Amino acid sequence: MAYPGELKVFCGTASRALTAGICAHLRTPAGEAIVDRFNDGEIRVQIGENIRGDDVFIINSTAPPVNDHLMELLMLIDAARRASADRVTAVLPYFGYARQDRKDRPRVPITAKLVANLLVAAGANRILTVDLHCDQIQGFFDIPVDHLSGDVLFANHVRERDINHNAVVVSPDMGSVKRAREVAKRLDIRLVIVDKRRPKENMSEVMNVIGDAEGMHALIFDDMVDTAGTLVKAAQAIKEHGALDVTACATHPVLSGGAARLIQESVLDELLVSDSIPLNEKAKVCPKTRVLSLAPLIGEAIRRIHDEESVSSLFQ
Repeated sequence: MAYPGELKVFCGTASRALTAGICAHLRTPAGEAIVDRFNDGEIRVQIGENIRGDDVFIINSTAPPVNDHLMELLMLIDAARRASADRVTAVLPYFGYARQDRKDRPRVPITAKLVANLLVAAGANRILTVDLHCDQIQGFFDIPVDHLSGDVLFANHVRERDINHNAVVVSPDMGSVKRAREVAKRLDIRLVIVDKRRPKENMSEVMNVIGDAEGMHALIFDDMVDTAGTLVKAAQAIKEHGALDVTACATHPVLSGGAARLIQESVLDELLVSDSIPLNEKAKVCPKTRVLSLAPLIGEAIRRIHDEESVSSLFQ
């Protein structure tokens, strides 16, 4: 049974192209909304149609510039609540500040929790996001959270290449082992782990490879690629251990600083990313980078939420 209110989809400036794809999947037009700036730089938001009693989904990645896009999302949520929407779901294809999820040093904030509080205070009734940096961030919310996995996207692409019989999934560091293990299970192939260690201070890191990658197609899986340092070093280690080729799969292409150049000059054969974050200008011209769209996955999740169907069954 569908949610009683009409389904309406709006977006901020960070996710316009992705939202167009989502709306095409849903076969519904994007809602009318103004998101621009006043002369002094303050953000101006206005929803341009009646949404009273509707089931509203507001899509905006907190992509760079993170603070501007987060503010757009909060203001759109607030506008929807004040316009008497019956339910407001905040859709964050990329959840910024997710790496600040615990107090690991004295006198530092837990910014992921702060962002969660802001979204709820603005009026969000539900959260839909993709590949949180840490799963425990779901517990920062006292409202329902639907957490999608970009690995579904990449796993389907790997199946289409038909290399499962001769491939291994690689975890680029110990922190990504759980994710990589789940992907290996999904694809029914073996797991290899790159263990990065520094024997002594002021000594270079040693990359120990746990498992056999010789003569195999190596598939590195991670939730994001930022500076690309860890990814490039892992690819080098795997190639030195006899891998035929190395493909990296990362949901969120932050690609800050000189990451695009580093990837282009590395032994990586291909970098697969999603459109959770629009590629920056340097990444757009990197021939090794290929973008797969999250629009069908997010669109289907939105449809299921609206129709009161299971979202978790998307991953079975």
